[in-house]
Amino acid sequence: NFLCALGVLVLYRTNPSYAYQQATYYFVGLLAMVICIYVIRLIRSFRLLAWPMMLASLALLALPLLIGEEIYGATNWIRVGSLSLQPSEVVKLCLVIVIARFMADQRFWPWLLFAGACLGVLMLQKDLGTALLYFFTTIFLFYASTGNLALTGLGLAGGAGAAIAGYKMFAHVKRRVAIWQNPWSDYDNAGYQIIHSLMAIASGGLFGVGLGLGSPRTIPVYHTDFIFSVICEQFGLIFGCCVLLMYVAIIWRGAAIAMETRTSFQGLLAMGVTTLLGLQTFVIIGGVVKLIPLTGVTMPFVSYGGTSLVSSLCLIGLLQGV
Repeated sequence: NFLCALGVLVLYRTNPSYAYQQATYYFVGLLAMVICIYVIRLIRSFRLLAWPMMLASLALLALPLLIGEEIYGATNWIRVGSLSLQPSEVVKLCLVIVIARFMADQRFWPWLLFAGACLGVLMLQKDLGTALLYFFTTIFLFYASTGNLALTGLGLAGGAGAAIAGYKMFAHVKRRVAIWQNPWSDYDNAGYQIIHSLMAIASGGLFGVGLGLGSPRTIPVYHTDFIFSVICEQFGLIFGCCVLLMYVAIIWRGAAIAMETRTSFQGLLAMGVTTLLGLQTFVIIGGVVKLIPLTGVTMPFVSYGGTSLVSSLCLIGLLQGV
């Protein structure tokens, strides 16, 4: 709730219309979170639902290939009336449930085929940021369920090969890696985002320039990918570190819940949710501060975006249900 409120507050001081929409999505997300809590408590096994969820997830994930629109190099959005929907955010919920179910039953091929199909569709959409989250969540859950280092290492090697293939196939990925290495080489174009992000963080100093002050609008997509830069500029690096500690607290608590569960399915589900949220936070914050190449994922609970916010709150609902 603190992170969601922080997102609404920062958005209000930069673009009030975004804040009003985000507040609406927040209340919708709270309702969806409560529903997820009771779904997990009432449906304890998901054995009968796993296969239908797989088919529905793949159909929904493939929808942008048919009627989607391209944003920042990836075709991962569909438009329904005046609303934009990112199906991969919805499929996250099914991914952790389905993989946890089959891994708990020690059935290897169903979850492997499902995860592989999801990754294949995401590669076709050029949505490598979400593919990265799906892949590492699956690998981490496999290791958590089996403890097999050899096969986990083999999976990581395969993922590295796919990453290299993606780098060679997609021009926008090459551009992002090049800009990560030296953003000043193309200051006015591809490097503009990350340079202004770093300048905003630096200008905020330790204690920030003040809420609503600074120049957040000079940062491209300040309301989604780079909202952490706006937070650091207005509130300072110390506050930014405290925000990261909030995510650490969520991850710590999620891991504790996973360790205390009574069934392997519930434990893997809780660990999958925790891993997914932790990885997404690392990927976006790491990209914003130039630790890793920037990928197009949102900062959970804080970034503007209805699908992302509702999906993140639903993940918390699954965790609370466990």
